[in-house]
Amino acid sequence: MITNQALLLLMLSMLRPSTALPFTPENIGNLFGMAESDGRILQRSKRGWMWNQFFLLEEYAGNDHQYVGKLHSNMDKGDGSVKYVLTGEGAGTLFLIDEKSGDIHATKRLDREEKAMYTLIAKVLDRNTNAELEPDTEFNIKIHDINDNAPKFAREIYFASVPEMSEVGTSVVTVTATDADDQTYGNSARLVYSILQGQPYFSVDSENGTIKTALPGMDREVKENYQVVIQAKDMAGQMGGLSGTTTVSITLSDVNDSPPHSFRVTAVESTEIGGAIGHIKADDPDVGRNAEMEYSIVGGHDIFNIITDQTTQEGVILIKKALDYESKRDYEFRVEVKNTYLDARFIHGLQFKDYATVKVTVEDVDEPPVFTRSPYIIEVHEDTAAGSFVGVVSARDPDADNKPVKYSIDRHTDLERLFNIDSVNGTITTLKALDREMSKWHNISVVATEISNPRQTTRVPVFIKVLDVNDNAPEFAMSYDTFVCENVKTFTLKPQLIQTISAVDTDEPLVGHKFVFSISANNPNFTIVDREDNTANIVTRRGGFSRREMSMYFLPIVISDNDYPIQSSTSTLIVRVCACDSHGNMQSCNPEVLPFSDGLTTGGLVAILLCVVILLMIVVLFAALRRQRKKEPLIISKEDVRDNVVSYNDEGGGEEDTQAFDIGTLRNPEVMDANKLRRDIIPEMLFPFRRTSPMKDNTDVRDFINGRLQENDSDPTAPPYDSLATYAYEGTGSLAESLSSLESAATEGDQDYDYLSNWGPQFKKLAEMYIVKSPDRET
Repeated sequence: MITNQALLLLMLSMLRPSTALPFTPENIGNLFGMAESDGRILQRSKRGWMWNQFFLLEEYAGNDHQYVGKLHSNMDKGDGSVKYVLTGEGAGTLFLIDEKSGDIHATKRLDREEKAMYTLIAKVLDRNTNAELEPDTEFNIKIHDINDNAPKFAREIYFASVPEMSEVGTSVVTVTATDADDQTYGNSARLVYSILQGQPYFSVDSENGTIKTALPGMDREVKENYQVVIQAKDMAGQMGGLSGTTTVSITLSDVNDSPPHSFRVTAVESTEIGGAIGHIKADDPDVGRNAEMEYSIVGGHDIFNIITDQTTQEGVILIKKALDYESKRDYEFRVEVKNTYLDARFIHGLQFKDYATVKVTVEDVDEPPVFTRSPYIIEVHEDTAAGSFVGVVSARDPDADNKPVKYSIDRHTDLERLFNIDSVNGTITTLKALDREMSKWHNISVVATEISNPRQTTRVPVFIKVLDVNDNAPEFAMSYDTFVCENVKTFTLKPQLIQTISAVDTDEPLVGHKFVFSISANNPNFTIVDREDNTANIVTRRGGFSRREMSMYFLPIVISDNDYPIQSSTSTLIVRVCACDSHGNMQSCNPEVLPFSDGLTTGGLVAILLCVVILLMIVVLFAALRRQRKKEPLIISKEDVRDNVVSYNDEGGGEEDTQAFDIGTLRNPEVMDANKLRRDIIPEMLFPFRRTSPMKDNTDVRDFINGRLQENDSDPTAPPYDSLATYAYEGTGSLAESLSSLESAATEGDQDYDYLSNWGPQFKKLAEMYIVKSPDRET
């Protein structure tokens, strides 16, 4: 019996469409006459010792000896005494069997379309005696179909015809395709037909491939031939299915739908008003002025007009109003033509005019999107949070296809990037909070673009008005210079008016501004009187102000508005006490020089003056000590060999550094004053003047260096570059001679540096460095 449970599940999957049983172990055993016992599958009863059918997917067949199934007999005890033999169609070539295990494999790829089933015979023999242990059993290997064949039409091009002016749904021709895959299993050969080219004139039945007319009034005189592309797709048209196409050439056959003396004119809907769409001409055998004609539309027309071309004697049809393919596609009117010159001798019994019918067909053009409004005016409150809704704009494609459009904002009109728009639904939102006090209006441009044709765009202005929110407090309208006259006698009847104040508010409430002024009720000097016109008077509550007591008063005034939420601010009014004349005019507001009060005695004044004198003496003494302090020498002891570490921490550029200083100047002090160059900036001259002269005396150089050193030490603005130039000159007669490498030997090994050890502790480190590197010493 077969023990490959995976094969059983494959067989069940093929049988499942015809059974309602779930895939459970119990149902699997019932379907194949089997039952579970003690956790193992028992031998089938009354059906032979093996299954009579195996299944194999053709896409796997022959893929590296693909496993097909397994034969197993109850006579096989697993000791190798049983041998399995396979005979029949493809045995030994297409199918191989393992003699010991009974496993069957396919040796190469099998195509169901070539052969769908193979019949074989299985035998079970004793390996030693070749005696049959089980009766021979015949079984089938069925190749299971996969979708590996695309639908095919019988012909690549079909030809058909249909009468013009046929009604919608008139059958034209039926085209069918075939699929070599198995039609009895799955959807591999289930075809669905669709039209790829030829809309909106024709349609196709998705099940049987019948082509039908889809547009009424198709006129042969306008367009006679149509190319229709039909597609057949398997897997019921689902994604992943294979497809094939064919072309159908359809011709409109003529019917008698045009009376005599009729004309057909085609006009595109984008024709400008006043533009010509066609010409018509009547025949007149006369010549000269006898053949002159005049054309007119009988009864007139709202859309079209006709004029006469005097040169060609043709009637020119013009556009009076814009055409719209989506609104109306066909027009018909009658045209009258008559001679302009009539001969009186022949007018009796003859008609010198004629009539003709003109049919105009409007053709569609790809038009840009159209907004529902232009312009848009949208209102939004200020202080709206970023991401808040502002408004929606809408546009559509006026063409019959009604192609989708996308929206965008012209960023040249929104440089601050305050707004954003949803490209799909046209919803405008804020990117930043808006402030009406900064800008009351925002004017942006929204662009609508056809997704399938980006060249078709339309712009619309969007005016966004920022509505006011009471978010600013009122404040003084100006800066006030307020004073009160001193020594005014205490009043008894009315207070003294010293200032009238007003306020401003950057907000704009709908009902207008209303300000309320107030000060502290406990103020003993001043009070405020509201005038109910957004101004207030500041008046005194007493008299007798004196600059000696207080020369200036700070009066806090609270100003509130009446909008919601109420905003208020506190502004300070400065009131000065001034001397006035008898008429109340200010004369002087400077504080008077007041005598010392009795509390400050003469002894106290003397003590204060003495402290000041002592402090001045301390400052003078400190300054004198700083001048007398001597500068501490850099080198404390001549035996201290660390002077090179302290003084020469900057190596400089060596002999090649010609910009640091000019040694020639040190050698010739006379030219130093005439040719001063700073080394901390780039010189103005590219090649500065340099002149060398022989040394007159070492004393001149020493005096010159000391003089320049003292000048720089006493100059607080001089940079510390003199240290580089000061020690550059060794002097003459030195035992060390020149340390420059310009006149040195070609190689380092040609020199002997033993003499450096005799120059004293100043050159000890240098001697160690060069004597160690000597080749002889290393040897």
